[in-house]
Amino acid sequence: MNDYVKELMKLIDKIAYTHTSREVFKDFIEMSAISISNSVEHSHYNEREKQYLSLIKKYDSERQKLFPEAFALLVEALETEAQVGTPVDILGPLFMDFKLGDKGQFFTPQHVCTMMGKLALSENDKSITEKGFITLSEPCCGAGAMVLGFAQAMKNCKYDYTRQLVVTAVDTDIRCIHMCYLQLALYGIPAVVVHGDSLAVKEWSHWYTPVYIFHGWQWKTRRNTAEQPAPMKAVSLSNPQERAQVYEQLNLFDT
Repeated sequence: MNDYVKELMKLIDKIAYTHTSREVFKDFIEMSAISISNSVEHSHYNEREKQYLSLIKKYDSERQKLFPEAFALLVEALETEAQVGTPVDILGPLFMDFKLGDKGQFFTPQHVCTMMGKLALSENDKSITEKGFITLSEPCCGAGAMVLGFAQAMKNCKYDYTRQLVVTAVDTDIRCIHMCYLQLALYGIPAVVVHGDSLAVKEWSHWYTPVYIFHGWQWKTRRNTAEQPAPMKAVSLSNPQERAQVYEQLNLFDT
């Protein structure tokens, strides 16, 4: 656990004055996910903005100001992990620390996911060699640890998981959808995170990461769905200046 994660936990406890830490964490991940989604595509803008406002208004003005600080700490925590090594799941362990899991709900530890990623991928992968990218389907994604384990394997094999990996991640738990979406979005992984039931073949909502939209993965993979992301602005996240502009546009936690 890096220092930014520790500070994030302290800040969530600080916000939890008239609410429990569990509720604050749940609201934090949902509002953060909505803020990113509504900054890059508007297919569900109105309904998600309405939900966002209903959540932020639960808190007084002083605590509202702390949520952007919490988001900044999350960004720093993820960036630290990506810089010192490879992307890892940060929110999943926090989810369990705040005892948000349902009875029998257990997230696969990151080291197990890392091992499985190594087993699933090798250098000179045929799919990447022939198509230039590889697709990954995660039918029960949790907070995204398995996807991040595969991303680690790609990095170790000298592949670029921000350009040569496209993910479809599904879960029935909307809290998991928010966590997985947040981490894949901030790690720069192209993904469609689906709130749905893989066994019953049901889908209730779709969350598209910024790089999925801006790199045109909906066309590259010819995703068969009537619902396509509608981008706010087409930019290239490979350009440092344009990437900085995208994250500056997120305008998180406006009330």
